[in-house]
Amino acid sequence: FQLPPCQLINQTVSVEKEGCASCHPVETTICSGHCITKDPVIKIPFSKVYQHVCTYRDFYYKTFELPDCPPGVDPTVTYPVALSCHCGRCAMDTSDCTFESLQPDFCMNDIPFYY
Repeated sequence: FQLPPCQLINQTVSVEKEGCASCHPVETTICSGHCITKDPVIKIPFSKVYQHVCTYRDFYYKTFELPDCPPGVDPTVTYPVALSCHCGRCAMDTSDCTFESLQPDFCMNDIPFYY
């Protein structure tokens, strides 16, 4: 059994914005796959251990205009498009480095709001 390496893949992601009625799927490229990591058996106090993750090497932002926004709400949203990937430290400003992230097509607007 071989795990897929860190690489570009096509992915549908949902874009949404507070104040707009719904979210919309867009096609983009993301980084996905496995990176070799190590976890030391002997822990040294106050030493930092970084796990490498599959993340962007190069990317740009693309703009999408949401069609369902009311007047007064800017309908434009931006999302990253990966150009290349590598195994490296997680950059929190461009990557979701949480233990268990939300799925790329998750929409906050789909969660019922109770008063």
